[in-house]
Amino acid sequence: MTTTIRIISLLLIIFMGRVNAGEKTVKIQFNYNNKTVIGSLENNPASQEFLAMLPLTVKLEDYGSVEKIALLPSKLNKTNTMAAITPVAGDIAYYIPWGNLAIFRQDFRYSPGLVRLGRIEEGLESLQQPGSVEIHITRVENE
Repeated sequence: MTTTIRIISLLLIIFMGRVNAGEKTVKIQFNYNNKTVIGSLENNPASQEFLAMLPLTVKLEDYGSVEKIALLPSKLNKTNTMAAITPVAGDIAYYIPWGNLAIFRQDFRYSPGLVRLGRIEEGLESLQQPGSVEIHITRVENE
């Protein structure tokens, strides 16, 4: 019995390693005022649809002191995507009711209707500045 459990555990570890190795992180960048912010997108339908919109230029505006938001040119597909999260600083998200992109500058409470698209990996501090800014979002091509 113990040998069977060990074999099954080993097979699961090997299988999960292959699944994770097959997942490729897609990097994006936000450019504005000679600044660059780097993010990565999750592998979900809403993120893939957002990626298909790129390159994209939007007006990023403060929404309270917690997030910056921008309207997208069209609504994203939310099928098979968790539509309620507790965002943390650095999360890139999509708010279904308004159809807007949100970049969280601070942690926030559990929010129904919010879909996590990805995370800011570098440069979040530059988004802490108050005010609106026109931002150009592109996919980072693999080198």
